[in-house]
Amino acid sequence: MTVTSPPAPAVAGVRRRAPLRWTGGAAAGLTLLVVTALWAGNGGVHQLGGGGAAAVSAAGRLTGLWASDLLLLQVLLMARVPLVERAFGQDRLARWHRWTGFCSFWLMVAHIVLITLGYAGAAHANAFAELWEMIWTYPGMLLATAGTAALVLVVVTSVRAARRRLRYESWHLLHLYAYLGAGLALPHQLWTGTDFVGSPAAAAYWWTLYAVSAGAVLACRVALPAWRSWRHGLVVSHVVAEGPGLTSVYLTGRRLDRLPVRAGQFFQWRFLDGPGWSRAHPYSLSATPHGRMVRITVKDLGDGSARVATLRPGTRALVEGPYGRLTGEEYTGGPVVLLACGIGITPLLALLGDLPYRPGEATLVYRARSEAEVAFRDELTWFAENRGVRLVFLLGARARRPSWLPARYADQADADALREIAPWADRSHVYICGPEAWTGAARAAARAAGTPATHVHTEQFSW
Repeated sequence: MTVTSPPAPAVAGVRRRAPLRWTGGAAAGLTLLVVTALWAGNGGVHQLGGGGAAAVSAAGRLTGLWASDLLLLQVLLMARVPLVERAFGQDRLARWHRWTGFCSFWLMVAHIVLITLGYAGAAHANAFAELWEMIWTYPGMLLATAGTAALVLVVVTSVRAARRRLRYESWHLLHLYAYLGAGLALPHQLWTGTDFVGSPAAAAYWWTLYAVSAGAVLACRVALPAWRSWRHGLVVSHVVAEGPGLTSVYLTGRRLDRLPVRAGQFFQWRFLDGPGWSRAHPYSLSATPHGRMVRITVKDLGDGSARVATLRPGTRALVEGPYGRLTGEEYTGGPVVLLACGIGITPLLALLGDLPYRPGEATLVYRARSEAEVAFRDELTWFAENRGVRLVFLLGARARRPSWLPARYADQADADALREIAPWADRSHVYICGPEAWTGAARAAARAAGTPATHVHTEQFSW
């Protein structure tokens, strides 16, 4: 394959988010240090050093405080605060949210076990009998038990194997029980939590953390989406079938030139077309927003996405977002390589119309199982003819090994194939979008081909 190298990168400014990322990580660690300091100031270290049942109870209080702190941080991570969303990106926040949730859960289990054993040891009672008595006689414990059950349900359904067996709508509904679990734990801490009410500083800290978490959810997940949906009044203009199981929805509205969305981003969409409208689905823009109309393209995956093909003109839409960092905001000029798999073509198609690359600088690699599954053929041809985009189609069945390549390229290493397709990948901005495993393999190939980590931009479809 003979490929002409594009011009050298142009010089352009880029906004670095590293300071904010370090600040965010430091702030999260600081909250755990504050909690530990409050526990120590309330006699925790002294009790732990004394040994016996008191030491077990002290350890139980500390694990409970850590669990509560991480649970509230988990809520904040997915409160979709715009500043946090833009700084870290949805993929990274989702990973942190998941791991923070599991850590919080196991700390909660340790808290229950240690507190029960500590109280039972002090009372010289059977541990199971002590647990039963605490649930029925301690203030707020029945609510805390219900909250624990809700959190157990969330954790069990968040395990990867369980998620694969659930419909997206079912998983999303069950996941909302995390808010219920966090809320039901508050009375238990308020009424019986020694480290919650042990000092004015502790009470102020916990009330502030609960208020910030609840306020962020209400402001960013409820109030802002409601206001934005009302202000722009998005309605379905028309629906177009793009291919087998692939549907584009065109929407109009008010003041769309002021809708703060960039090519490559996505919204959570709710269409007011009947029962089930309350369940949101994430759909990316598949065309560059231009202030007059927006377009999303949806693949029928067997859940609520199938309803999109039946939407009628005039159907109102509620939106939450925009989300995602797969945008041209950090593009510094020069060559661009876009790697798309399946429905992952949608945000990359929008980016093709938004990025200020020069003719010959952009290469789009489109992975699909067959020619029939290649969407937007006419638009891609237009970009090739009018903006000099190189189109590379990788068709065929999957490789039998983890790879972003089809089976017919199985004898090539992932990074070698990328270097052959785009020899300038090491000095390009590489944008990747597709299923989770495929995106991971493509990202690894780009890094192995020499692309700097700061120039690899990804968005993956997973939940």
